[in-house]
Amino acid sequence: MNAIVQPTPPGVEAPDADAGRRPTREEAEDAVRTLLRWAGDDPGREGLIDTPKRMVRSYEDLFSGYRDDPAAYLQRKFEDVAGYSEMVLVRDIGFASHCEHHVIPFMGRVDIAYYPADGVLGLSKLARVVDVFARRLQTQETMTEQVAQAIDEHLQPRGVAVMVEAEHLCMSMRGIRKQGASTITTSFKGCFSDPAEQARFITLVRMPR
Repeated sequence: MNAIVQPTPPGVEAPDADAGRRPTREEAEDAVRTLLRWAGDDPGREGLIDTPKRMVRSYEDLFSGYRDDPAAYLQRKFEDVAGYSEMVLVRDIGFASHCEHHVIPFMGRVDIAYYPADGVLGLSKLARVVDVFARRLQTQETMTEQVAQAIDEHLQPRGVAVMVEAEHLCMSMRGIRKQGASTITTSFKGCFSDPAEQARFITLVRMPR
């Protein structure tokens, strides 16, 4: 039986046959050349002739988080920890991400704490979870919540706290051009909903190194 193709109604755009298709490397490099020309430069000159290839390779690294699953780093727990059930805190996890509004970097540090329920994570796994979400186009608020939700969902601790402090180059390099301003965002889940636990977390984070 032949399929019936309905005509596109007047005033409605026809669906894009390429929607959802990942562009090829060659298409991505051509897009970079277009941007270079739009900026006013010549992508064929010596200093820029290999820039499209270099930029596409760098994007593969800078946005590798789209290919990573945070669950992969949160599946293995160590249960033989002598019954340890107090707060686990990892401070000063450095990160660099890109603002989804301007594709300009923002960077800073993340502090993560959790109360174990039935085991603890390897400490490097928390840093890897941060990297998964940082290596995507982001807002700081969304990244903060994504990190907290991933840990809460897959580790299932009694509570998790995440604090992110970052400087946004889209604020210091363009627009208002104010250098040195930082933004702090937090997410508290489980027992960290208690203001006393939030205060304990923040006190430990702010302790002198």
